[in-house]
Amino acid sequence: MPELEEVRGLEEVRGLEEVRATLQIAKLKEEDLLPVFHCLSFRRSAAAADYHLLELDPALCAQIQAGESLIIRGDKDEHAVLCSEEKTYDLKIADTSNLLLFVTGCRTPDQLTDGPQHLQLVQAEIWGYANSYWELRRQRPKLKKLKKLLLESPYSGPPISTQDEVPESKYTMQDLLDRIQSSREELEAHLHTIHACEINGCWRILEFDYELKLLGHVTQLVDSESWSFSKVPLRSCLEELGPLEPTAMIEHCLNCYGRRYNTDEGEVMFALDEDKVCRAMALMLLQNAVKFNLSEFQEVWQQSVPDGMATRLDQLRGLALVDRSSRPETVFLLKVEDLPDDTLERFNALFSLREKWTQDDIEPYIQ
Repeated sequence: MPELEEVRGLEEVRGLEEVRATLQIAKLKEEDLLPVFHCLSFRRSAAAADYHLLELDPALCAQIQAGESLIIRGDKDEHAVLCSEEKTYDLKIADTSNLLLFVTGCRTPDQLTDGPQHLQLVQAEIWGYANSYWELRRQRPKLKKLKKLLLESPYSGPPISTQDEVPESKYTMQDLLDRIQSSREELEAHLHTIHACEINGCWRILEFDYELKLLGHVTQLVDSESWSFSKVPLRSCLEELGPLEPTAMIEHCLNCYGRRYNTDEGEVMFALDEDKVCRAMALMLLQNAVKFNLSEFQEVWQQSVPDGMATRLDQLRGLALVDRSSRPETVFLLKVEDLPDDTLERFNALFSLREKWTQDDIEPYIQ
């Protein structure tokens, strides 16, 4: 054992002497440097393919340290994205000219402030290395596939009997997260935007005709009871319309086209959104027409909405486009969600429809 200790001591001295010799050749003063030096050696099994580096911003680092997960999503034909609970990030490989080393037990300068004052050599083993790392860039979630999946099994009301239930593709929230390149929070927000609802554990999108039918029941009840559009009681709606449609669908319709609030007495009320109701009626009129004479459309549109509501052309932003250059002036359906997600493809699609755009016209489609 004394002989082994003597050999170790000789190796340490030799190592320190080599450090001092290197400092002298480099014309560096020992007192200008931190007193701890790392002597690096490669582990025999060290390889570049064993490890991958991911660059994270402070917020994502904090989430990882808190035990939360980051998930890489994408089918085989899609460019992978990384998702937290709230955001979606594009994943790109960034090459570096510097070799990045993975070292165990290596200490950074801020960890050496209370270290030894005399020269010390630390043996550090390199477990792996890399010439590149994954770089994250915040991007919009890729949600176009969501509506396509949900339209495989649109909901048109409860089946009349069990024999009418046709096996169809239905998706739970986890199924959608596995297929859609989006964070959970962004996915849930878009499901709300497209008026999807959860039925028996699966997310479904309502057939538009059925959605209009539900809305018609609500607006007719408001008219017959002489309620204010800003004071529609949930309980009365469910009691009156329950025999006609499932109460869950009536409440879903109110959530889609109104704002829920509670009175001082604790009663749940809804304030119907005039713009949302008018947009739904406009979509009903425009969905089967290539182009509509603008003046005729405005007249029919106003007649289609409940009494007391007023239609305005600004309610069509992102839904339809008015052509002022044609004679007579026309309006046609152009939904923002039907345009490509890619920026260049979207601009190409827009300028293939029209050579010149005003800012007011194009803004809803690029904002």
